[in-house]
Amino acid sequence: MKLHCIETGLFRLDGGAMFGVVPKTIWQKTNPANENNLILLNMRALLIEYHNRLVLVDNGLGHKYNDKFKQIYAIEHDTHTLDKSLQKLGFSRSDITDVILTHLHFDHCGGSTEWNSSKNRYEVAFTNAKFYVQKSHWEWANHPNAREKSSFFVENLQPLAESGQLELIEGNVNLFENVTLLLMNGHTAAMQLPLIDYKDRKILYTADLIPTHGHVPLPYVMGYDMFPLTTLQEKEPILKQAVQENWIFLYEHDPYIECSTVSVNEKGAFVCGEKFKLSEI
Repeated sequence: MKLHCIETGLFRLDGGAMFGVVPKTIWQKTNPANENNLILLNMRALLIEYHNRLVLVDNGLGHKYNDKFKQIYAIEHDTHTLDKSLQKLGFSRSDITDVILTHLHFDHCGGSTEWNSSKNRYEVAFTNAKFYVQKSHWEWANHPNAREKSSFFVENLQPLAESGQLELIEGNVNLFENVTLLLMNGHTAAMQLPLIDYKDRKILYTADLIPTHGHVPLPYVMGYDMFPLTTLQEKEPILKQAVQENWIFLYEHDPYIECSTVSVNEKGAFVCGEKFKLSEI
């Protein structure tokens, strides 16, 4: 097995929303905001390379957006795109055999589909891949509540449903060799986090449970979370186990830090530990 970070682009969200009740004077130390209070965020996918599989975890927001959408979210695709990052490794989208979607918010799954102008329709962007989504999350995303509705786009979902490439799974599963999916329900219903056994270490792709290294402290929970108290309940055992077993966190949204360990400070609080790149493991 080989693991590769796949940079798909950058965007910005409101810093206050990203850190909930945590004061700006604290969170801006790790995630500085611009004049509009927006903080820079990555859309870092993960590529798992086996001898007979090429598994992609999440895929950014894609390129279906219009100018207004690009302006609202300050999207940056000048330097990094999914295709450019795959090409640097000698791969293309057609080589991907499997896509694990942690959840179906647009910044995690938007790259799954693309507009085909010749056929005048949206189509799946990975023609040879199966897509793995939790069944209960699929149902949740297709019948969203008013608060979360703006994060689920029909053009990201309908082509998957029509393609025959969608695989709905249920609960914590050992999906592939050395890849286990852990179910989380605080950020959204049935988000799944890949826990990977790699070079005698465990690497957790933290998705939106711990989006950046600035979110490691237990009470640092996003205002975007549907069930913030559930997030607290889910984070604590993960953080404890990460400390005890020296897990590595791989941050999907952190524009500055790819990976870190977790430690406990003199006050007994969970904090970010050693920081490094995935390639350094």
